[in-house]
Amino acid sequence: MRAVRLTVTAATAVAALTALSACTAKSDAEDGRAIEVTAADSKCETSAKSVPAGQVTLKIENKGTKATEVEIVFPDDRIVSEKENIGPGTKYTLTAEVKAGTYEIACRPGMKGHGVRQKLTVTGGGKAAPRDPRLDGAVADYRQYAQDQADETLPRVRTFVKAVKAGDVAAAKKAYPLSRLGWERTEPVAESFGDIDPKVDVREDGLEEGQKWTGWHRLEKALWKDGRIGAEEKTLADQLVTDLEDWQNRVGKAEITPSSMANGAKELLDEVATGKVTGEEDRYAHTDLVDFKGNVEGAQKAYELLKPVAAKNDPALAKELDKQFSALDAVLDKYRSDKNSYEFTPYDKVTGEQRKELSDAVNALAEPLSKLAAAVVK
Repeated sequence: MRAVRLTVTAATAVAALTALSACTAKSDAEDGRAIEVTAADSKCETSAKSVPAGQVTLKIENKGTKATEVEIVFPDDRIVSEKENIGPGTKYTLTAEVKAGTYEIACRPGMKGHGVRQKLTVTGGGKAAPRDPRLDGAVADYRQYAQDQADETLPRVRTFVKAVKAGDVAAAKKAYPLSRLGWERTEPVAESFGDIDPKVDVREDGLEEGQKWTGWHRLEKALWKDGRIGAEEKTLADQLVTDLEDWQNRVGKAEITPSSMANGAKELLDEVATGKVTGEEDRYAHTDLVDFKGNVEGAQKAYELLKPVAAKNDPALAKELDKQFSALDAVLDKYRSDKNSYEFTPYDKVTGEQRKELSDAVNALAEPLSKLAAAVVK
C-alpha cells in the first residue's frame, strides 16, 4: 500500500530515505551532487538545477503546514525516487542514483495532485565509483527474487478471484491474504510502476479526486464489511488479475541497484510502521500481520543479498541487523501457529500493549537498517 511508497522505475534506479554519514554528506556537497530542497504548501525551491550523473542527495526541509512528498521524476511522471509523509518542520535526506537525462523535482503538499515542480538536468559527467563485484550478483539475485514473487502471486490471485466470481465469500476471505504476499515482499519494485499501484493496492482514504476505487482493498471491503459480492465486484476481480499481469510482465524491466535494494529494505519497514502496526492496511479483514510478515521478509531478503559487502564495510552494523531481524521475527512468531504458517492472529485481536511491542521491534530494526545504503556504497 502506498502509505510510504518506494519506487524503482523501468528507466532508472530507486532510492528512498536513508541516514547518510557525515562523510557521505560532505562528499556529496563537494562533488556538486547535494541539492537543498525547501518544500512548503505552495512552493518547491531547489538549490541546483543541474548535477552530474551518479548518486544524488536531496536535503529536504518541509516549511509548510501539511505533510508533503518529494519526488525525483521523469517528465512523464515515472518516479526515480521519492519520500512521502515528510511532516511540517521535518527534515529528511533522500539519496538516489540517476543517469544523465532530464528530470523534475516535485513537492506534493498533502501528498496529492501534480505538485509544484522544478526542472533538474543530470549531465553525463558523473563517474561511477568502482564497486565490489559481489554487488552485481546481489542485484541479479534480487531481480530474480522480484520476478519469482510476481510469478507466484498470479496463481494465488486467480484463486482469490475465482472465489469472488463464484460468490463464495468464505473461500475469497481465505485466499485474500496469501494473494497479497508476493506484492508485499517486493513493494519497492512493485510500486515503481506508478500507474499499477493506485489500481491494485490503494485504500479508500488514499484515492485522488475523481479516482475510481479498484483493487484488493475495494474487494476487501465488499467481503468483510458489506458481506456480499455483486456484479461490480466480479468485474473488479477480473481487473485485478489484468493489472497484476501487467505488473508481472514489467518486473524484469525494472532497474535495480545496490543502493535501491538497501533503501528499499528500509522503506518496507516504513510501510510496516505507517500501515501494518497501526491496523490501517487491512482495516476490514484484519490480516495486517500477513502483510507485515511479507514486508519484513522482503526487507530481510534484500539485506541478506547485500550482507557480504555490508559486513565487510561495517561489521558492527551487520551484527546489529542480524540481531534486530531475529528479534522482530521472534515477536511476529508469537502470532502464528507455526513458523511455516501464514495464518496469523487477526489484528483486531492484538492488544494495544502487544502492538507497542511490535512497533518497538520495528523501530529497533529501522534505525540500523537506515544505515545499510551508506555501508554498501562505501
